[in-house]
Amino acid sequence: MNSIRNFSIIAHVDHGKSTLADRFLEVTGAVAARHLRAQTLDTMELERERGITIKARTARLEYTAADGRPYVLNLIDTPGHVDFSYEVSRSLAACEGALLVIDASQGVEAQTLANTYLAVQNDLHLIPVINKIDLVSADPESALDQLEHIVGLSRDEALLTSAKTGKNVKEILEAVVARIPPPKGDPDAPLKALLFDSWYDNYRGVVVLVRVVDGTIRTGDAIMLMGLQADYEVEEIGFLTPDPVKREALSPGEVGYLIAGIKTMSHARIGDTITHAHRPAQAALSGFKEAKPTVFCGLFPAAETRVEDLREALEKLRLNDASFFYEPESSQALGQGYRCGFLGLLHREIVQERLEREFGLTLLTTAPSVSYRVKVRSGETLDIRTPSQLPRPQDIVSISEPVIEAMILTPDRYLGAILALLEGRRGEQKKLEFISPHRVLLQYLLPLNEVVFDFFNQLKSASQGYASLDYELAGWREGPLVKLDILINREQVDELSVIVHEDKAYTFGRALVERMRKAIPRQQYEVALQAALGSRVIARETIKAFRKDVLAKLYGGDYSRKMKVLEKQRAGKKRMRTVGRVNIPQEAFLAILEVK
Repeated sequence: MNSIRNFSIIAHVDHGKSTLADRFLEVTGAVAARHLRAQTLDTMELERERGITIKARTARLEYTAADGRPYVLNLIDTPGHVDFSYEVSRSLAACEGALLVIDASQGVEAQTLANTYLAVQNDLHLIPVINKIDLVSADPESALDQLEHIVGLSRDEALLTSAKTGKNVKEILEAVVARIPPPKGDPDAPLKALLFDSWYDNYRGVVVLVRVVDGTIRTGDAIMLMGLQADYEVEEIGFLTPDPVKREALSPGEVGYLIAGIKTMSHARIGDTITHAHRPAQAALSGFKEAKPTVFCGLFPAAETRVEDLREALEKLRLNDASFFYEPESSQALGQGYRCGFLGLLHREIVQERLEREFGLTLLTTAPSVSYRVKVRSGETLDIRTPSQLPRPQDIVSISEPVIEAMILTPDRYLGAILALLEGRRGEQKKLEFISPHRVLLQYLLPLNEVVFDFFNQLKSASQGYASLDYELAGWREGPLVKLDILINREQVDELSVIVHEDKAYTFGRALVERMRKAIPRQQYEVALQAALGSRVIARETIKAFRKDVLAKLYGGDYSRKMKVLEKQRAGKKRMRTVGRVNIPQEAFLAILEVK
């Protein structure tokens, strides 16, 4: 165990985590030079397209230190976006230390601080790394000052590097060996292994990633998943280099994969403890806090996709991403589907794209919403995930909405535009501090509902891309909230209903029906779009019908002849309207996102 080091790389988005991981793979020879490519550990197609890390990846590196001693370095590359912070927290639980990477030109950003707090909560030893010192715009001195004054780490501990050119990369590996403590564990104690990731293989069942804490696990061992008391036999053990390499056993402190013919996907729960069936551990490991979804939306099968295909795909995907949840949902307009909860809008986009790409599904997604707490006259407090679950107005005593504490770091020249955006989103200022002559730290209390709808894009627009945002839930706040219904041909469509602040109801309803008029295609009959608060219609738009020129072949004769043909056409369109059904495209649901 003294020769093992388990560490993660944590940083804000685009500060160079994956590129630094590439250099480690190169220096240690874990990947042959001819197979090395940019962001080698980002294997998912979506990750390479978007240029972000979505899933944490592990790699076992063999490194010979300057003193000639061999070491095994278990590296975990983590995501940087706030929506994937659950991936980071799970990865840190399998480590004793972490590299905190900071961009020399951008300095400390919001997610840098958030990840630092996560590492401190896990009692990890932090090694600060100032990256991208080769850039013309690099300012290492400023980044070091921010490291001391904002993060609270000594500048003397920091290492200056360029992951792109490979400068000082070996010095970082030497620091990992020297500063990060080796893992602790008892090889003779009953087996305890933490299950911190998993995925589904069509031929071999569930593959799980484990960090062995105590005991030793070998091929052929009878094991038990302690959460559900399910027994299995180990078929294969190995580690990732990042390619899988078989071996006979995993000892305390080691990180590796395990295949045991697990076909029931619900048995492989993230955070569970694996132990020996014949000599079980007395108590399970503490595992992870359950992820709490903040954004909810409905996923419904479209085109040739069946609801059974969607259920199976959700089961398999949840193995690989334990931070979203799903439950069955039924809709009059859309049929059978699932109500899903996500950690944010980007997380929702990624899950939908993965379902469509990896499982070949065609999906219709309803507008996202957040959860609310409703106090009713009977004294009960209800948790509401969809506007359609809201009780009648006369039964409601109060509605509370979730509030977040947002931390925004921005250059001072964009301060005015960002303050205007925050105030317009019903923000409440808690702190405004100049952390350097030209950088400002803002802390605001914001309703989560205001952040869900296009807030991140507007923040980037207001700051020309320079502001960074991190947030965490900060409780609940009561407010004058109302349910805004959307009616299509006087029929209410629950999936388009939203809960909004009373002061914004009219402008939001007006803007929403305008956008929907452009998104819904014209029909053979006139379609009325209405926004309503209860029985009161507050906005209306009309989608004009296609109209065939039925008078084209008529010429001469009495005028009543033409009127008779037009009346016949009107009667036909009226009949169509009563039996016709408007197909609502995906763009109509997404129109809600672009209104606020």
